[in-house]
Amino acid sequence: MCGIVGIINRDRTPVDQGTLAGMAAALDHRGPDGEGEFIADGVGLYHKRLAIIDLVTGAQPMTAGPLTIVFNGEIYNYVELRAELVQRGHTFRTTSDTEVILAMYATYGPDCVKALNGMFAFLLYDRERRTVFAARDHFGIKPLYYHATDRRILFASEVKALLRHPAVRATADEDAVREYVTFQLVTGDRTLFAGVRKLPPGHWQMIDLASGAVETRRYWEPRFQIDPYHTEEYFAVELRRLLEDAIRLQLRSDVPVGAYLSGGMDSSIVTLLAAPHASRPMHTFTGVFRDGPEFDESAYARQVAARCGACVHEIVPTEQQFVDLLPQMVYQMDEPVAGPGLFPQFMVARCAAHHVKVVLGGQGGDEIFGGYARYLVAYFEQAIKGAIFESNEEAEHIVSLKSIIPNLPALRQYAPMLQHFWQRDVFEPMDRRYFRLIDRSGGSLDLFSGDFRAAYDREALFARFQSVFNHPDTQSYYNKMTHFDLVTGLPALLHVEDRVSMAASLESRVPLLDHRIADLVTSMPPRMKFRGGELKYILKRATSNLLPSAVAQRKDKMGFPVPLHLWAKGASRDFFADVLLSQRARERGIFDPVAVERLLDDEMAFGRRLWGLVNLELWYRQFVDAAA
Repeated sequence: MCGIVGIINRDRTPVDQGTLAGMAAALDHRGPDGEGEFIADGVGLYHKRLAIIDLVTGAQPMTAGPLTIVFNGEIYNYVELRAELVQRGHTFRTTSDTEVILAMYATYGPDCVKALNGMFAFLLYDRERRTVFAARDHFGIKPLYYHATDRRILFASEVKALLRHPAVRATADEDAVREYVTFQLVTGDRTLFAGVRKLPPGHWQMIDLASGAVETRRYWEPRFQIDPYHTEEYFAVELRRLLEDAIRLQLRSDVPVGAYLSGGMDSSIVTLLAAPHASRPMHTFTGVFRDGPEFDESAYARQVAARCGACVHEIVPTEQQFVDLLPQMVYQMDEPVAGPGLFPQFMVARCAAHHVKVVLGGQGGDEIFGGYARYLVAYFEQAIKGAIFESNEEAEHIVSLKSIIPNLPALRQYAPMLQHFWQRDVFEPMDRRYFRLIDRSGGSLDLFSGDFRAAYDREALFARFQSVFNHPDTQSYYNKMTHFDLVTGLPALLHVEDRVSMAASLESRVPLLDHRIADLVTSMPPRMKFRGGELKYILKRATSNLLPSAVAQRKDKMGFPVPLHLWAKGASRDFFADVLLSQRARERGIFDPVAVERLLDDEMAFGRRLWGLVNLELWYRQFVDAAA
């Protein structure tokens, strides 16, 4: 886990070492264990190292023959790949996964990424062919941003490093801002910074410095090509095998490994599968709030830890820490993010870094295995619609009204969402209804100024949503929803996962996002994954003998709830008011001050309107105002 920077001058102008090093200095937190640079032929590469594998000989940039690489991440199957390469005649001078990538590229060219099981973003310069090859892992666990002009292309692990180059200025992409207001994320390869893009997950990019040509190609995506032949028993057994193998691979490390443990199903499964094979006792890290039982899941986490003999570290973030650290967190994130769970994640990561250097987590389980309550909400409406009109909009009935009723108690805590969802336009087409479920702007546009609302084109944003949601391979409503979340929502969550861990110089691994697991689950018939509307049905089936019953049967899991609405009405009200009602915010002209003042008293439990506004305003101050 590291930070990388690249400067590619298309006209072969020598790279300025001071500029390159200055960009890399913005990434010191990502790599406190070492650094190195490579400059030749108009190409400059810089690496900040967090040493996890091959602590002695794994320094970067690393060169083998004409190839030089800077790499951020881990290749978990590097041992197996190395053995295959040795049989093909390769010799190795290190025990690092970085050298394996160099040998794989020398052997297979760009297709090498298809064989890599891991999280990665890297830049690889070929002096003989005069090409630069950039690649990013299947899900986008590791980031890679770039800024391209006719003269040069700049790369970096974080946007703040690009902003250190004199040719890059922090300017807001106003269309992306409107998209953030809608989804609390930005889809596709754009960012909130005008002129700054990200290499999408599962893509590589080849830059030919001789011709100037740039080719970007997708090498992987969730496929959703249904396997109708295998039984549910087969899928459950194969899923369990892959879960155990992914954990086995991701425990490879030359430094101590711990685990995040929230008390939910995903992190509990990861912890229970990892603990028998990790250093004993395994250290686990749990965040809790003392603002009420709905904010404290530590009892479930302790049950899991007791089952596997793990050591529990409980972190209790405070309201004052939130106020003190939020500007710093906004800076670390580079862009506004989707929810206030960022804060406890940030605090838990800081604690974990005092005990271990690598931590495993359950990120991705909701997207791959269907864990969001909104899937149940959507199908509840579909079941009612089908029962009333005797209709079916899918190839087969996945959920009937009769079969879904036993699973509806999982929606008990989502009554406000249901009330909002059913206020208008029930029984619309599936894409309209899911857009309404994930649209964060529905209750917040009145918080924005008239000028902002006048430029807001909801139908254009819906069309952008449709282009992803209505993927030709996703015939069922369930697959459409989970596909959309895998390719849009998950990268936004992984953005947070990367930044909070890297801010603490901690490596975060996410075993549920082994692409083999995704390939298996997306090939399952939807009725097997969502039987009767039961969230994470196939995951529960595959791990039925693993979890404590209290965890397996939970119906109250809500992610990482933060008592933001309580804080806004209490001691922190002045903080929120100082940010959102300040002279600077008023002059910006984005928010309606009267509506914002009302929101401070009216924000509902687990609402995200206040969070979205504060994030956006602090982002403008931290980056756009600072540049001006």
